Amino acid sequence: MSSKYRVLLVAGARPNFMKIAPIARELERRRSLFESILVHTGQHYDAAMSRIFFDQLGLPRPAIDLEVGSDTHARQTAAIMTAFEPVLLEWKPDVVLVVGDVNSTIACALVASKRRVRVAHVEAGLRSFDRDMPEEINRVLTDQISDLLFVTESSGVENLRREGISEDRIFLVGNVMIDTLLAHRDAALALGTPARMGLQPGQYGVITLHRPSNVDDPRALDELFGAIGEISRDLPLVFPVHPRTRASLSRSPAVSRLCDDARLHLSDPMGYLEFLGLVAESAVVLTDSGGVQEETTVLGVPCLTLRTSTERPATITHGTNLLAGVRPAGILEAWRTVKTTRRIARVPPLWDGKAAERIIAILEPEPHRTVNAAAAERTDAVR
Repeated sequence: MSSKYRVLLVAGARPNFMKIAPIARELERRRSLFESILVHTGQHYDAAMSRIFFDQLGLPRPAIDLEVGSDTHARQTAAIMTAFEPVLLEWKPDVVLVVGDVNSTIACALVASKRRVRVAHVEAGLRSFDRDMPEEINRVLTDQISDLLFVTESSGVENLRREGISEDRIFLVGNVMIDTLLAHRDAALALGTPARMGLQPGQYGVITLHRPSNVDDPRALDELFGAIGEISRDLPLVFPVHPRTRASLSRSPAVSRLCDDARLHLSDPMGYLEFLGLVAESAVVLTDSGGVQEETTVLGVPCLTLRTSTERPATITHGTNLLAGVRPAGILEAWRTVKTTRRIARVPPLWDGKAAERIIAILEPEPHRTVNAAAAERTDAVR
């Protein structure tokens, strides 16, 4: 068996790879101490998009793909657990590192915890306080069974404290999603994605929608697009369509009218760099994605979050995010605010592109630990 510290990285959905990428790079840079393996659960998978995604992020292909596919929450979580346990037993890691809040996160954390393998949770402590969101259940449960909780923003630290998590498990390290954004922003802008789509910088908006509460109910979807249609009178809107959303859109009269009027432009899903470049030069983003709220905060792009809650309050207190809700009146009021008020975005503390470095410094085996003074002060400051 290797004498190196063994880290098993778990990813299940496309946003997970944005969070894993800087951690995987830092582990490779420290390969004299670490050995790592990347496991893709196959929770979300598209062969063509995955190839582009891995190439753009410079990620190695997953060593193992569990290929669980889509299913109900219960069956999918059970399938991931069943497929993951043999990998855990064969590879015998020192720590299983999970990211985010998808079913793969809780499933693999639970298997590792029951097998007495340490669990590290990246993006710990985020809370929407909305138990109707399956992701909220995944977050809370994963944090309770994790040994190391790597937190992106100060609200996460306070949430974990309230839930009785011991201080020695909590580390405020910053945001690995922003590590990836800062590393790839110049390359994304160089692609000129807006120009290739016939768009002028600052004169179009971007939409992303995928949450079931927004896209699965035809009435809710038409209500959303009634407001979006009003916004599209001010500027054209581009919508890279999530696969699970496309069928719903095809049944929506409101969406069809906007497409017929050429005010809404539907596109296939984009690679990470193309999408980042599109968002970076947009006038506004309308989204129900947590990650996009963070990206727009750092890019300084106004963001209307089409939800009634957010687990990322720093994007509101520091960034450009407005919680617009899902009713037309609230969405249009938020849009009027964007048009009339220029918000000065502040980047939240530690969103500086070095979160992965802090995580790996904390993971280092004791005899080799080299947490530098600055990183140690930052993590201790929240205690």
